[in-house]
Amino acid sequence: MYRFQVIARVRAGESIGLVGSTPELGMWNVKQCLRLQTNGNLWWADIDIHPSAGPRIEYKYVLIRKNGVLEWETWLGANRWIPVEPEAQTSTIVVEDGDFGRVPSAPLGYLQESTPKLPLVKGDRGLKIAVIGSSVALGCNAWLFRGWAWHLEQALHQKYGHIIVNVSEVGANVSTTIDRFPLVVAPEQPDIVIIALSLGNEGLAHCPPYQRRAVQRRFESGLLQLVKMTKELGAIPILGGLYPNGDYHSEHDWLLRDTYNRMLTWGVPILNWLAAVDDGQGRWKSGTSSDPAHPNMVGHRLMYQAIDLGIFAIDSDKLIAQKQLLHQKQELPIYRDNWGFHVFVAPEEKILRVINTSKYDYAIAPYWEELQTAIQSKAGLMPGIYIAKNAPLGTLSFFSVPENGRIETVVNIPPGTDLEYSPAFNFFSPKVSEILFYDGHLGILKKSDQQLRIINESDHEYNIQPMWKEVRSALKAMPSGVYEDPHHPDTPFRTMMIGKDGLESRVKVPPKSSILFEYQCQLSDISRVAILPLGDRCAVRMLLYKLEYDGPAFPFDLTRTTNLADVADIISNNFYDMWNPAFLHYNHDAARIYHSKWTGLSFAHEVEETDDPINNMYPVHERMRVRYRARSERFWYAVKHCDEVLFVRTGVANRGSVSDLLVKLAAKCQGKPFRLLIISPQSSSEFSGLANVIHYEQEFNPDTMYADLGHWMYCTDIMGGILADLKISTKNLFWCPPNPPKDKPK
Repeated sequence: MYRFQVIARVRAGESIGLVGSTPELGMWNVKQCLRLQTNGNLWWADIDIHPSAGPRIEYKYVLIRKNGVLEWETWLGANRWIPVEPEAQTSTIVVEDGDFGRVPSAPLGYLQESTPKLPLVKGDRGLKIAVIGSSVALGCNAWLFRGWAWHLEQALHQKYGHIIVNVSEVGANVSTTIDRFPLVVAPEQPDIVIIALSLGNEGLAHCPPYQRRAVQRRFESGLLQLVKMTKELGAIPILGGLYPNGDYHSEHDWLLRDTYNRMLTWGVPILNWLAAVDDGQGRWKSGTSSDPAHPNMVGHRLMYQAIDLGIFAIDSDKLIAQKQLLHQKQELPIYRDNWGFHVFVAPEEKILRVINTSKYDYAIAPYWEELQTAIQSKAGLMPGIYIAKNAPLGTLSFFSVPENGRIETVVNIPPGTDLEYSPAFNFFSPKVSEILFYDGHLGILKKSDQQLRIINESDHEYNIQPMWKEVRSALKAMPSGVYEDPHHPDTPFRTMMIGKDGLESRVKVPPKSSILFEYQCQLSDISRVAILPLGDRCAVRMLLYKLEYDGPAFPFDLTRTTNLADVADIISNNFYDMWNPAFLHYNHDAARIYHSKWTGLSFAHEVEETDDPINNMYPVHERMRVRYRARSERFWYAVKHCDEVLFVRTGVANRGSVSDLLVKLAAKCQGKPFRLLIISPQSSSEFSGLANVIHYEQEFNPDTMYADLGHWMYCTDIMGGILADLKISTKNLFWCPPNPPKDKPK
């Protein structure tokens, strides 16, 4: 029995018929078509077709109009078809024909009720092969689920006496497969394991672009973990090759081939499917798929035909020898001296072990030619970063290996050390870390709720900061708190602050390095200081920029405010009218915008080359409205959310203006601790006795700094010293987000 079913949306009084190449289907006489039943949009008919009808039957659906007129679903083009099956005599075969009018290139059908089948019996010298993968490995969307694995089983049993046990699962990815492996593969005690997974089930096709590299790295690391688990069983691993996806585009295609090329270097046999079913752009060849993720009957057969059966020509004696080799501990000595310094390598895992039982310090360095030659010729290290497990404090926990296989980092090895260095690649495994971010060079890995690892595989320093929105957002996966590098806790930019919205501080990661950050305390356990410039000119902004203490701009950063009373009034009025067009006018000779309400206020950086400020100030006004409203919102967000404020004013000021400013700052801070740092070429006695005021007798002239980089850096050193005197560093600096979240109404 065959149940033909199709989805068709028709008008009242219309129906669907079926006509085809057998007597049961009218022998292509449309007037003899078989009318289908319906329960809405689904139409079906149960039909007995005799096996003598031939190897296949062809057919089409027709639309029967209310007036009796018959219309073919397609007049031109290929017919629908199905193979004639013996199973149809014992169980109903459901023929899924999709939508009326859309003729697929290959049929899709399955048994309505699965009937138990006798498993194939292993031949005298045959092997047991386990297939673990996803829906494609199960044969989904192939006729009667006879996918590539089914065809492979028939061929291998006939040729070698092998049998296949398919333990694949719909929707499987590397993480779920690693979890299932000991439960479904290990009990089978297979001789060979085919690992057949796809980048599609990792989410590559539809994840945001910035997550694609992370998906790729997680997939590759997971495959290697499964290869290792297979070898630990004493079985031979074989990798199912990659295959296309109908939703892939150019970058997906590049990543697909990049992963495949890397898989070729792993020393594991691969079933190469790309050449058989890929269109050269990462998508399925025409006529080989039933949906974006699955091959159809034709695609499955092409995948099977692409498999080199010679890979499975393994007799029992050869298998026993390979299993014995796999069970041997693969740790080979590659260097030793007479004082107790030893280096070993595990070639399979590319792990380097360094032991120093002597009483001397050693340094693995590029210039130690004898050791480097041994490592280069015998270790076979992977290019990239190597990371030590549980390196003691004071010992460099990583080194870098270039393409030539030597170690290019100087690594000190103290007495009594036993270190195992593993490729960074292994740390990306789904069961070792959760990949929060990876762009092909920078990896941010969650090791646990208490530990976070950052790996920089590039040749340049990475400056990770809250304005990098993808990274900021990714770090929301970590619990809020303060994280530090335990090996270098006092190094600048080695303190990571994470809040409910993600990263809240700047972190620097050196080239070709790995840093492990460990949770130290809650954010509320430290007092974070916000540095808010109050103008005169842009000197403070320039100095903070060189110190890399700067974040998004605040209102006074790029302005000139010659009158401190104006600053106090602007703050008192919450910056209202600062960007009001009614008070702004452009002076062509000075190339500045002046403010008529606060006459000491002017702007030199708001008119752009494409503007015509003489005839049309609207674009400038609109740009200033957007910019300065955002800057004022950041200013007040910082005041509200930091633990302490350091307001900074440069330029000469008098005591009365400063006193007035202090009153207005106190009103806005509403009891929050604040200090006013004044930097000017005048005596500090001018401000003696004023609470919360700190004065440094210095002059920071932005014009001189612009003209002389050396002077700029000199001033930066002075500014850094001032902040250090005030106990402000990257360990307690408040970093305002570029787009502060709005407070929810109460």
